[in-house]
Amino acid sequence: MQFSTHLSSTVQTQQTSHSVWQAAVQAGYPAAIWRLPNRTDREVIIDASGHVSTVVMDLEELPMGFAVSPFINPEAENTFFLKADFYWRFDENGTVLAAQNKLSDGHPAFEALFRSEPSGSKNETVSTVKVIEPSDNQQNNFEKNVARAIRQIERGTFRKVVLARTKTVRFEEQPDIPTLFNRLCSAYPNAFVSAVYLPDLNQIWIGATPERLVSVDARGIFKTVALAGTQPAYDTEGRPKRTMDAPWTQKEIEEQALVGRYIIGCFKKIRVREYLEEGPRTVVAGNLMHLRSDYSVDTQVLNFPQLGTVMLRLLHPTSAVCGMPREAAQEFILDNELHPREFYSGFLGPVNVYQAEGPETHLFVNLRCMKLEGQEGTLYAGAGLTEDSVPAKEWRETELKCDTLLSLLTK
Repeated sequence: MQFSTHLSSTVQTQQTSHSVWQAAVQAGYPAAIWRLPNRTDREVIIDASGHVSTVVMDLEELPMGFAVSPFINPEAENTFFLKADFYWRFDENGTVLAAQNKLSDGHPAFEALFRSEPSGSKNETVSTVKVIEPSDNQQNNFEKNVARAIRQIERGTFRKVVLARTKTVRFEEQPDIPTLFNRLCSAYPNAFVSAVYLPDLNQIWIGATPERLVSVDARGIFKTVALAGTQPAYDTEGRPKRTMDAPWTQKEIEEQALVGRYIIGCFKKIRVREYLEEGPRTVVAGNLMHLRSDYSVDTQVLNFPQLGTVMLRLLHPTSAVCGMPREAAQEFILDNELHPREFYSGFLGPVNVYQAEGPETHLFVNLRCMKLEGQEGTLYAGAGLTEDSVPAKEWRETELKCDTLLSLLTK
């Protein structure tokens, strides 16, 4: 696809990912900015309708856009979708590599959008932040729920369940999201870094997730991962550990194996036997290490172009964020977690966005994330529980995961 554009050369050369984002928020347009793992380009989509629609996730039929799904979303039938009315790709220095305006009439709101943020200036700070430390009562309640889950596992209700919690931060003023986004890109080059503005909900979600859910590239290669098990990436003296020396407990090995078996079980359901499995291996995700196995399928060889959609509906929510069996684990989560997950542990990412060889879809599990409403931020983190879990250790794991964003907020 050639990136035809109705954008003037002045607009193309003067705008940056920072000014595009700020202008969209000021105009009340849904917007998403992201950077794929191990890449440097930043991409931006703006939906000029002013509202986010919901769609059924059919990857082969959807137009170019950006999807955001809540945790509870059976069959992916209630997914928020930002249409790519405007699209930019910038290199890491801010140079425009591609620009597209899909609205042939020029859309009269377009010029107003950019007049609202003419300078493209950048802030260097996010905002002064105050961390609201969890009370002893919050920790006790979480650990009691962990103990309750372990008892259910011992009774055979489920084999694994993931319990999540939140942590609150308050900013002195509205934080500068593009600056935080760039910090996340620098700190976590292997993560999917994104920020999404949803004006209908008055929310911004920003995060750096290590977990790929479903990808289908321009050559028809489908990919997913089994990611679980968590430990610090640094030793007690602050030195980075070598991945080959990372010690994993039986609990963590089994937790990750359950996720892998779930993916293989999904392949078997749809009679896909020609898949490549690599791992498990230790990977670094910022301040943490995880166990990961990678799975890939050539959909062209199988003549199965719908595999991405079919696997998305089978996988979400995965056992890495919900549990096994899924129905029993999800029921326990809804009955016992002390807050709604909303988009945490849902999925998000670009859909049918054109790269050099053609359209690609990259959906990731929404982890290591923060919901921003005005000047209040809510961080989310979860812990995978098995019969070998220890409540105090699981609380500590969630603290480490919150630090993925928190360490950059307090710089």
